[in-house]
Amino acid sequence: MIDFTDEQKMAQRMLRTWAEKELVPLVPAMERGDVLPYDAMRHLIRSFGIDEMARATFAKATPGGDTNAGGERGFFGGDPALSAIVAIELSRVCPGFALAFGASLGLAGGAILAKGTAAQKKRFALPILTGEKIGAWAMTEPGAGSDAFRSMRTIARRSGDGYILNGQKTFITNAPFADVLVIYAKLAEPGQSENERPIHAFIVEKGAPGLSLSKPMEKMGMHSSPTGEIFLSDVCVAKSALLGETETLPARDRAREVFHGERTGMVPMCFGVIDRCLELSVAYAKERQTWGKQIGEYQLVQEKLARMYMHRENVRNLLFKQLEKAHKKVTISAAEASASKLYCARVATECALEAVQIFGGNGYMREFTVEMMARDAKLFQIGGGTDEIQITAIARQLLSE
Repeated sequence: MIDFTDEQKMAQRMLRTWAEKELVPLVPAMERGDVLPYDAMRHLIRSFGIDEMARATFAKATPGGDTNAGGERGFFGGDPALSAIVAIELSRVCPGFALAFGASLGLAGGAILAKGTAAQKKRFALPILTGEKIGAWAMTEPGAGSDAFRSMRTIARRSGDGYILNGQKTFITNAPFADVLVIYAKLAEPGQSENERPIHAFIVEKGAPGLSLSKPMEKMGMHSSPTGEIFLSDVCVAKSALLGETETLPARDRAREVFHGERTGMVPMCFGVIDRCLELSVAYAKERQTWGKQIGEYQLVQEKLARMYMHRENVRNLLFKQLEKAHKKVTISAAEASASKLYCARVATECALEAVQIFGGNGYMREFTVEMMARDAKLFQIGGGTDEIQITAIARQLLSE
């Protein structure tokens, strides 16, 4: 696969039109925190029929049967290419909005679709896919950082027919306003050390006694994506809250799959950021004049534009390689996923900073989009595993072969 199909390109044009008309005017208010992203998310879902598609898919499911509405982690019928287009087009306008949207439908909704029972999918995933409820996927804990599994301290203890959850999660996208939270915890087993305890996912609803959600954190970037902490103090949940309703399949492998998907899923977001920064920088280089010449005539500026173009083409090639493998159902190795995420995150940050440099003083001002892009792009090098973790993962696989 070297390009999108005509149908996919039409969807891309429609998404770009929607983003420019509906999302662009909201970005300044969302960045200030005056407006939350969720009404715009619902508008997007309704505008492209994602809600009706999900309802129709669930309506066709036989009683007690399975359904895979929207795919495990996709939005438009499970088509990876269309999901990538969504990430690209939203990230071109506002990466923070793209992150909030993807965390709700892709991470939280996707986790439930992948491993939930038919009842859990209908009760929890469907409202997330339709936008009626906002989802959050909670793995990271204070002090754990990239050591998510071994350092996990959130504990689930059996209590009658259910469980009692205690612990804390941090840096969780959508947490302050989430209706449905997928929370990972270690199941306390007698005689087992913390490292031996199996990890399971639990679905917890907002308002559960003992559940507290922090106010939005103040961050360097991604201001349009609310991030917060989750506190669990003797939160009692029924057995039906255990994702999949079975203890025989620990969630550690599924969580690794989500990390894997999160890393590959950042590629289209990085492409969107680079594409927009290059577009804006070329236009500015043609418009801005110094000493009687367009700044695009200066070789130092040309070098920046050429490198941005080179990085955009490389990221595009990585993206279509991933889409081709997804189409052929070929698994992307952990090292390849880490390498893609490492490269794309670094060059997205570089391109955004170079765009600021091309814009000069204007690039440092919030009224110009490249300022937001530079702040937002830095998260790509941290979230989903830092650059350093990606390097370690790549080297570990190389040395084990």
